[in-house]
Amino acid sequence: MVIHKAYRFRLRPSKAQESLFRQFAGCRRFAWNKALGIQENRLRAGERSLSYNRMAANLPAWKRERPFLAEPPSQALQQVLMDLDRAIRDAFNKKDPKRFPVFKKKGKSVDSFRLPQGFRVEQGNGRIFLPKVGWVRYRNSRRIEGKQKQVTVSRSHDGWYVSVQVEIKTSEAPIHPSSSSVGIDRGVEQFAAFSDGTILEPGNPLKNRLGRLARLQRKLGRKDKFSNNRKKQKEKISKLLGRVADARRDFLHKATTTICKNHAIVVMEDLRIGNMTRSAKGTIENPGKKVRQKSGLNRAILDQGWGEFQRQVGYKLEWAVGELILVNPAYTSQECSACHHVARESRKTRDKYECVACGHAEDADVNAAKNIKAAGLAVSACGGFSASRPPMKQEPPCGKERCHAA
Repeated sequence: MVIHKAYRFRLRPSKAQESLFRQFAGCRRFAWNKALGIQENRLRAGERSLSYNRMAANLPAWKRERPFLAEPPSQALQQVLMDLDRAIRDAFNKKDPKRFPVFKKKGKSVDSFRLPQGFRVEQGNGRIFLPKVGWVRYRNSRRIEGKQKQVTVSRSHDGWYVSVQVEIKTSEAPIHPSSSSVGIDRGVEQFAAFSDGTILEPGNPLKNRLGRLARLQRKLGRKDKFSNNRKKQKEKISKLLGRVADARRDFLHKATTTICKNHAIVVMEDLRIGNMTRSAKGTIENPGKKVRQKSGLNRAILDQGWGEFQRQVGYKLEWAVGELILVNPAYTSQECSACHHVARESRKTRDKYECVACGHAEDADVNAAKNIKAAGLAVSACGGFSASRPPMKQEPPCGKERCHAA
């Protein structure tokens, strides 16, 4: 069994090393934009996009035209062309298309670069060697285990970080310590409701800081454009948003680690979060309705980090040899977990569910979580969709849209 992990540490570079980091990240951004421009021109002309090998063959000519591109390690530029090639292929994937890649702008994109070779880590001394940079100190908070494959240097709101990607091979597949399964219903007022009746309250990292964010943005509006004071104010806003991201990440990691340690099978709804958080503004000819309410709902959903929550549960269960199952979300909130009668009238309020057929009453989100668990276990039993086990078919072999465990 092979497990891929990443260890992230905060770097302690000198001013000269920080300058090199910014220069390397800028060259990476330039290479991305130049290659993307070439690909877009070819697609507009009706031609096929260039493969990575053909695009990478242009690097020597680019370096002669722009000598500053020779400053970073050549592998950093090769890696960005690989990323662009993968992004374009994902955009044209008919089964699961992603957004077409866009141009990167300084200050709007993350400053980073990746190196697959030439680095060395001395864990005893707490330092890492990076090509064309030298030895850089880092905060050695834990020991790195496994074969080191590559490193990624990135800039956050509070400094530079290095992520060491490793590969861990085990001779015997581990067994999950727990045999329990749980269904999870994600929400806004309650972050998650579990089929065992447990409720996880939301962290609300952005909601708790909206007041301060609004004050900082009002001050930004009163600063003169292109002034140093405006630049300083933008840095304050960036730091605040960085702390919001850190708080969200910390909350999600703690929650997902607890879930994956205690449950071998986790069932969640297969939500299309991008569609759910789409703007309701509409067009000038056909304006949307309740735009302000929908905007608030979109912000609340994104503040919870549903997509990142699902991603973390997926890979952590994979490490623990567990399983994440995604089910169709249709009617999970309207169905009775006791008699399986489906009726919209049964959910009278957001919190209360009372079945109009059998009279079963309980918390609405817990009732939905029980339905999610039952549907997931049934689909898993008949070989349906699993996030950690790719499906052989798009539908369960039983031919039914949804089925329940006996």
